[in-house]
Amino acid sequence: MRIQKETRQEKYAIRLSMTDGGEELGALYLYLIRNDSHKEPYGLIEDLFVKEAYRKRGVGSALVKEAIREAKRLGSYKVIGTSRLSREEVHRFYKKLGLKKYGFEFRIDLLKLK
Repeated sequence: MRIQKETRQEKYAIRLSMTDGGEELGALYLYLIRNDSHKEPYGLIEDLFVKEAYRKRGVGSALVKEAIREAKRLGSYKVIGTSRLSREEVHRFYKKLGLKKYGFEFRIDLLKLK
């Protein structure tokens, strides 16, 4: 047995940001990922950030909604929004936008791995 490596170009990132008068108010990354399990890609929203002064003013909602529209436009069959377990306010935010809690994420932080 052996493991083979195949580098693919089907995954790419889109950075969405909201600005006002040249100032960036918030941003996120939408990653589109293909795999052999589905014909269509899926979208992964990560690193959503809104400046403190602009929170609770619709910036984050607008960014996530646009990411969902973009993922759908590009043929994705689902979108995943990530958040740390401790960020319950973010969990409520995603639920309000129609995302549902689904499964768990298991990870290993490679920078801490010896």
